[in-house]
Amino acid sequence: MSAPEQPAAWSPAPHRFPQAGLPTQVRVYEVGPRDGLQAETEVIPTAAKVEFIERLVAAGVGTVELTSFVSPRWIPQLADAEQLMAQVSLPDEVRAVVLVPNLRGLDRAIAAGATEVAVFVSATEEFAKRNLNTTIAGAVSAAVEVATAARAAGLPVRGYISMCFGDPWEGSVPVERVADLARELLDGGCTSLSLGDTIGVATPGHVRALLAAVQARGVDVDQVAMHFHDTYGQALANVYAALTAGVTEFDSAAGGLGRCPYAKGATGNLATEDLVWMLHGLGIETGIDLNSLADASAWMADRIGHASPSRVVTALLSSRRSASHQT
Repeated sequence: MSAPEQPAAWSPAPHRFPQAGLPTQVRVYEVGPRDGLQAETEVIPTAAKVEFIERLVAAGVGTVELTSFVSPRWIPQLADAEQLMAQVSLPDEVRAVVLVPNLRGLDRAIAAGATEVAVFVSATEEFAKRNLNTTIAGAVSAAVEVATAARAAGLPVRGYISMCFGDPWEGSVPVERVADLARELLDGGCTSLSLGDTIGVATPGHVRALLAAVQARGVDVDQVAMHFHDTYGQALANVYAALTAGVTEFDSAAGGLGRCPYAKGATGNLATEDLVWMLHGLGIETGIDLNSLADASAWMADRIGHASPSRVVTALLSSRRSASHQT
């Protein structure tokens, strides 16, 4: 039996079934332009990055991490931070964030017109050594130094904690250690936190346990965002667990940009489209138009030369092609 014909204008969308006890609105924190593109082997032209960011904002993305003011020797893909900041044009209501590793990076970011910065620490010693060339204590000290200076300049500061759920060298990470770091970053000047599942090993129960430990240190859940990787296919389940705990901000990358360098061949960042599909199905507002977002991801996929791993992007584009063939 042949499949029923679909109208040419048909475009799939999640059916909405709100669930009691969940937030009614969620902020999607888009990391694709920074965390996603820095994982690419080839350097993306500045003009393409700018257009990508502007396409994301036109799709309704209200929070974007634009770039990082890190040394070009460390991440050559982001060597154009100043040029990007000078060229991108965003509405005043868009929250634009840049990552800074040290005071030199902060000075560059402020000179370029940054309005919010993010700092980065590790929950494990081995990752701090390998990725940040320091210790946990050293990374926290540097982050607090930047946060103090940024707050003095009137900027809010987001604190990333990586390896919150597991480390490829050290294994499991005590939730109490992450909670202590969260408290230390807030006491040191950070205004919000992002707790990262850097290698994608978290499961829903682990997510709830970590959030409970963080809240036990006096950290308000409204100050916490979650950053999940989909390495083992658990990202959306983990988002749901965090929603039930009251979290209302989630990091994701348009089209699933980015990879997990510590799990060879595995996917990395949770795709923004996959996140938004689930949130909209739960009746949770994001302000994002899924079709426009998928278009932006497909546009960037053409520039980087490989297809989006996002299941929602793949399905939406396939549905459109199918509909167009029937007209």
